[in-house]
Amino acid sequence: MVITEPVIEGKLIKRYARFMMDLRLEDGSVVTAHCPNSGSMEGCLLEGATVLATQASNPARRLKYTAEYVRLPTGWVGINTHRTNLLVGEALRARAIPELTAYDGVRAEVPYGAHSRVDFLLSGAGLPLCFVEVKNTTWPSSDGGIGFPDSVTERGLKHLRELRRVVREGHRAVMFYLVNREDGTFFRPAYEKDPVYGKALERAVKAGVEIIVRRATFAPPVFGVGGSLPALRLRGKTLVPLRS
Repeated sequence: MVITEPVIEGKLIKRYARFMMDLRLEDGSVVTAHCPNSGSMEGCLLEGATVLATQASNPARRLKYTAEYVRLPTGWVGINTHRTNLLVGEALRARAIPELTAYDGVRAEVPYGAHSRVDFLLSGAGLPLCFVEVKNTTWPSSDGGIGFPDSVTERGLKHLRELRRVVREGHRAVMFYLVNREDGTFFRPAYEKDPVYGKALERAVKAGVEIIVRRATFAPPVFGVGGSLPALRLRGKTLVPLRS
């Protein structure tokens, strides 16, 4: 994915009111950018860090800029969760995800379950339908991993329940975690932030829901989906493969 909108750089002053972010530009002026991220963003923000923001083409929009990426000492972090599905969708349509290359049909935001929309519904001749839910994954755990979620998520639990249901119906179900930062060496459930979700994910895997973990790639203005990371879980105090 190439960001084609005009891009500005600013230094982070603060994030507030959940979706607002103040940035100080090189000339000393301050602008307020929209920050499209409903999570806590713990471990993603550092006062004075460089933030890339895009400029909206709609002159009537209240906030002219959208915060996209922040540069921490450990590397880039993607903070616009709307970009995550665009990245994964692009990779799916290019058939660049090895586990899913057999599917040539990719539809986004398809209704399913109880008032839900699956992020992507994949289809292919002679193949079961494949339901893919995508999660922007940015919470840095103290053991060197990157976890999801970064706060309690009822919506995430609902998605796990829906995916378990489609497996029971004979379809294929995938939880796709895009690690949207350059640090961290593995993925695991963020039990510290939502233990209920962590256990629910373990149950979903046992029920047949598949896990795909990929790291985003950063070469501004070009961003993409890169290589895989191991998916782990805690057994007592030991990290073991999530699928075990």
